[in-house]
Amino acid sequence: MIGLWAWLLVTNVAEAAPSPIKTDFRADDVLTTLPLNLPDATSLSQTEIPTAALADRIQSLIENARATGDPRFLGYADRLFDTVPDKNLGDRLLVLRATLAQSLHRFDAARADLNTVLARSNDRNQRIQAALTLANLELVQGQYSESREQCQQLMRLYPGVIAESCLALVDARTGNADDAYRRLSALTARGNLNAIEQSWAQGTLGDIAAQLGMASATEHWQEVLKINPDDLYIRAQLADWRLEQNDHAAVLTLTEGYEQVDALAVLRAIAMKHSDQEGFETLAATLKERFDEAQWRGTLLHKRAFARFQLDVVQRPDVALDYAVENWVSQREPLDTRLLLRAARANGADSETRRISEWLSRNAQHDARYPENH
Repeated sequence: MIGLWAWLLVTNVAEAAPSPIKTDFRADDVLTTLPLNLPDATSLSQTEIPTAALADRIQSLIENARATGDPRFLGYADRLFDTVPDKNLGDRLLVLRATLAQSLHRFDAARADLNTVLARSNDRNQRIQAALTLANLELVQGQYSESREQCQQLMRLYPGVIAESCLALVDARTGNADDAYRRLSALTARGNLNAIEQSWAQGTLGDIAAQLGMASATEHWQEVLKINPDDLYIRAQLADWRLEQNDHAAVLTLTEGYEQVDALAVLRAIAMKHSDQEGFETLAATLKERFDEAQWRGTLLHKRAFARFQLDVVQRPDVALDYAVENWVSQREPLDTRLLLRAARANGADSETRRISEWLSRNAQHDARYPENH
């Protein structure tokens, strides 16, 4: 069971970045240490790596990206796909390529691969993974009818708590958060869940509880981190939630040692700033250098963290609004929406606020974290 589901969680990988480039080094310095046993994508061909072995390698790289927050693993996986012609990609590799594409914000490409698998595959496991991944993609992009359709397909293919969690989250985002929370809570109370099912259920309950403004969000997310401390997405969700509660000490504890993960580093910087912690200026300068370099390289994939940095760390609301708007075009999770509303308010951008409010109204979406509730 764990083998079937664990890698799918990589679609929620938190944003991270490698250390900034340094130019002041000696000729004999070790500049970086690459992960062991990585294939050299430039020297591979499909005949040199069997399809199953290639899929295993790519899946391992995606899992490493999720566990470490290091996007270089995604780059290695991306290069490996260049070794296989599209016509030779089987269902498993297509699902993996879609998972990778979603992590790299190539949403249309991911959707196309997943729909191909769902249309052609007779492999139940790959259909299950494709349906869940596509449901998550549609949810992230605020396509709630499409997400519900995939959750229902998942329920037909693999009924149980993961499919119920999928449906509960769609319900929560479309006006039925209270019912969704009660229904999923009752289901998990029955017990007999394995670790993956427990993670999905508790993570979903935490998300819905935060949307409802319930203190139990903390407990739900802590349960997930007990199962998997390296779940960077949940760690970032919990840290953001504790920051909302002005519990800066908890944020610092949750983010300690995760300064290379942009989402967590930005939250840490905000907590340090508000609690006058020594080291804030150093971390803020490191983040600025990191974001500047990503912009220069054209690799600034995760605009939410950058916009949050601009709004709450260096206090440049105009820049924050520009990037929050760009981010919201493709990502419409509650934290993306909250950020855009906050940036719009900081800039007095009433037309932008109205646009988002109309979208929320059409979807009957309410969230205790949105600025109108504070």
